[in-house]
Amino acid sequence: MRHRPHRRKAIPLPLGVDPDVCKATPFAHENGGKGCAILDNNVGRARYMSVQICKVDGTACDPDPGPFSEYAGPVHVSSFACAPVTAKMGSSSSSLYVNYKSSYVFPCG
Repeated sequence: MRHRPHRRKAIPLPLGVDPDVCKATPFAHENGGKGCAILDNNVGRARYMSVQICKVDGTACDPDPGPFSEYAGPVHVSSFACAPVTAKMGSSSSSLYVNYKSSYVFPCG
């Protein structure tokens, strides 16, 4: 089992669902001055998952795709403030039921 880092911000996905029935939850946190993100698997079995964090200008992206039963990530970026996060989950990379890209800078504030 991988070490699950401290969580600071969370967004239940797909957007608009009750947090008790969400499929995945991206979390953002700070770790040693770096911005980090993970994508929690809330369905209880392995699914294709991908989490990616980038600098605010869209460069220096750190992705972590693959089949995961617990979570994807952590992924890191050197500039923590306002780092955009992309989160995907589905039965495969071409069959997604979660396809989220932060529409605002995340995790500002």
